[in-house]
Amino acid sequence: MTKTPDYFPARNFIDELRRYQKGSVTRRHFLGVTGLGLATAVLGGAVPGLRPRKAYAGLTGTLNVTTWPNYFSQENYDNFTKQTGVPININVFGSNEEMLAKLQAGSTGWDVLVPTNYTISTYKSLDLIEPLDLKLFPNYDPAQQDPRFLGPGTIDGVTYAVPKDWGTTGFIVNTKSTTENPASWKDFFALAQGPLSGKATVHDYQLTTIGSAAKSLGYSFNTVDPKELAEIEKLLVATKPHLFAVTSDYQPAMRNGDAAMAMCWTNDAAQLNRDLPEMSYRLGKDGGEIWVDHYAVIKGAPNRDAAYAFLDFILTPSINAKEIEAHGTPTTDARVLKLLPESILKNPILYPAAGQLSVLEYGAAETLTNPDRAELMARFKSA
Repeated sequence: MTKTPDYFPARNFIDELRRYQKGSVTRRHFLGVTGLGLATAVLGGAVPGLRPRKAYAGLTGTLNVTTWPNYFSQENYDNFTKQTGVPININVFGSNEEMLAKLQAGSTGWDVLVPTNYTISTYKSLDLIEPLDLKLFPNYDPAQQDPRFLGPGTIDGVTYAVPKDWGTTGFIVNTKSTTENPASWKDFFALAQGPLSGKATVHDYQLTTIGSAAKSLGYSFNTVDPKELAEIEKLLVATKPHLFAVTSDYQPAMRNGDAAMAMCWTNDAAQLNRDLPEMSYRLGKDGGEIWVDHYAVIKGAPNRDAAYAFLDFILTPSINAKEIEAHGTPTTDARVLKLLPESILKNPILYPAAGQLSVLEYGAAETLTNPDRAELMARFKSA
């Protein structure tokens, strides 16, 4: 019988074993602190999952994942392919509207989609995503999810999507490129038309671009009021000639200095600030967006088996922690929180003060298909 090392007390061993079983620590941590690296084979039968994960059997073909820019760990995706033999083809989009239009056109070949909270009810009503069989990806544990973020994926008691992570929509400023100090969306649009003319970007995405303009005028992020939308359009059209770009992939312009200010999501802000500390992320004091992104499986997915294997793999706490560290977005999973370094947990970009979050709004389902907002965005982009 294998003994714990003399230098590692039995009580501590039991504590570490329980932490491992709960998913609070990684396999590497457990084996390292207990000194049981050589005993893995012996313990594997007694502690399910302690042995190295076997490749998922019987999977073939390619997995098609549709997601957002700069939003995944290439190392994790490569490791999934090594374990399963299934390569991942990544489709990147800049807005949920693009994703919806492509799905409605049919024959996408997609398997896994990363939709935002406000879109899921529409995807469900259009029969574009399937009810998820949670038994097929047991590494997801709804009991470990922050309950604030579980609502959008469950409709009439049926789970159609599970949380990936959450975040905010604010703006980022290169403090080496400007002495301006914007604190609100009102400031953002004023600077874009003034001192930072030619150096600002907004999203190619009606929800956030129209929503942030709405907040600058004192309206709801989700407004569909015709009079308010007319004022928003006036502001956006007046701003358009001053913008460097309308794009959801704005990191290159911020990194090379073409832009000095950009409408920005949490993960991009964390990546930019990590590499360039002069990049300062701000949440508008006049409000803005809080969001939760999810994983969903496309109805009729051509590689459904691989889709569920992928969900099981990517939502394993130790793997999910690497995902969070790579793209810099807050996790919804309590097990993952325990595995993240202090540098992430104490990063105010990822975990803003509660007072900053209290003024933010979730996107509303009606904005996804509202024709007035869609037409406003089209006119703004063509102005």
